[in-house]
Amino acid sequence: MDNRSDVREFLMSRRAKLTPELAGIPAGPNRRVSGLRRAEVAMLADVSVEYYAKLERGAIAGASAAVLDAISQALQLDDTERAHLLDLARAADGIPASGRGRRRPVRNPATRPSLHWALDAITDGVAIVRNAQSDVIAFNALGRAFYSPVIGDGGRTPNLARFQFLDPASREFYPDWDLFADMCVAMMRAEAGRDPHNRAIQDLVGELSTRSETFRQLWGAHNVRTHGTGTKRFHHPVVGDMTLAYEEFAITAEPGHILLMYTAEPGSPSAEALRLLASWATDQPAVAGSAHDQTGA
Repeated sequence: MDNRSDVREFLMSRRAKLTPELAGIPAGPNRRVSGLRRAEVAMLADVSVEYYAKLERGAIAGASAAVLDAISQALQLDDTERAHLLDLARAADGIPASGRGRRRPVRNPATRPSLHWALDAITDGVAIVRNAQSDVIAFNALGRAFYSPVIGDGGRTPNLARFQFLDPASREFYPDWDLFADMCVAMMRAEAGRDPHNRAIQDLVGELSTRSETFRQLWGAHNVRTHGTGTKRFHHPVVGDMTLAYEEFAITAEPGHILLMYTAEPGSPSAEALRLLASWATDQPAVAGSAHDQTGA
């Protein structure tokens, strides 16, 4: 796969972020760049300047795991960034990344009744299933109520990235909108590296790059991250402000699909807000195109 531009821009962006002080080397006089020079990265990785320059031009195919590990250490990449570099190298070598086969048919877990039984068993927290391109393809009852601003009235499968960048309502739903935007794009960049043949991700990136200047700038930064765990603030139109903890779980039956859960600290105002939202949800009429009807467009 010809992904040389992605490799080049990723390595250049990581090098630009690492100062000599952080790398533990003298800055020296007459320095024209704030980040490291190629020669300094090469020295730290114990490779020739010519070889590192070749890698930074995007010619990463054939690079050994030892060299990639040395480059990762020299650039002080975190675990997600290192995994992304390895994914880029596998793609350049034509090797499926992260266990995903090229052009492998992807089953849609939203058609599996047992998944919905599992979601419906979660009653005190928000639970959704999303795919690699951030389509939300299944909800529990509280999740459907919580994400009502994302779902909207249309029949299109809700997509968290489209909502983030194309729907003005996202700025009210996400009080920390800038932080959410950066996280959203960084997760998409990591997914694109893990699954470079995913046409749906490519199409979504193209659409958002065309329609959102903010997305285009963030995509160009080449930041990557995983979601994992943490806390987020929300402002829901029905129950107001909430601070929720999140956990992500891989659905091993369908690689690339994630179960995302939001819960609140017991006894907190956010827990009370979730309880009120669940009560509100039970009073709403059944909505066509609910979680059990989603097909994962």
